[in-house]
Amino acid sequence: MPAQSPSAIELEFARHYDQEHARVCLQPRAQGLGERLAFWRDEQMVRRALKVAGEPGLILDVACGVGRFWPVLGEHANRVILATDQSQAILEHARTHHPQSLMKRVRTFQSSAFNIGLSENAVDSIFCMQLFQHIACPELRLAMLGEFYRVSRDTVIVAARVAGRFKGWHTDGQGAAAGSLVSKTELETQFKLAGLRVLSHQDFLPGLATRRVYVLGKVG
Repeated sequence: MPAQSPSAIELEFARHYDQEHARVCLQPRAQGLGERLAFWRDEQMVRRALKVAGEPGLILDVACGVGRFWPVLGEHANRVILATDQSQAILEHARTHHPQSLMKRVRTFQSSAFNIGLSENAVDSIFCMQLFQHIACPELRLAMLGEFYRVSRDTVIVAARVAGRFKGWHTDGQGAAAGSLVSKTELETQFKLAGLRVLSHQDFLPGLATRRVYVLGKVG
């Protein structure tokens, strides 16, 4: 069954996570070789995830930040991209940093990832590559998954930080220490509780990096 709506206390935590996400997104990003290679790998995983999801025509990028994945999402010529973020400043910044040809197919609006301002089954797929992986609280992860279940008609694509077999290696695939690690069993149990089943997963560096991209399908 889908998760219950988050309580007032949970929503207060949610606002904290949204604010932290906004702060990180507005910081200047380094463009070193390591980061460029990491982003290239992320793009690979996103393309494969979209293929597994059936190349959705209407996709919602949740906690989109500055829209770093919009060029990849926009590679499908007929795809319409909805994009939401808690920070209006981030959305305004993002709209000025992408080609107009792409922005013609991107519609942005301000919203929390825990309370998306759309109706049930509003989009073909939910896409969340940044915020979900930083949620350490199990109750908040489940609340977010429940909201994704409500808004998506078919699939959900999320990145997570899954605890690996090598205890001495905890990286997120981008050279940073990986916080908010969650066990594979706990995470996939939460997917099931939210009414989602695993269609596929990809690891950033199999057996080493903790970062994993899941494609989930709605049950029922």
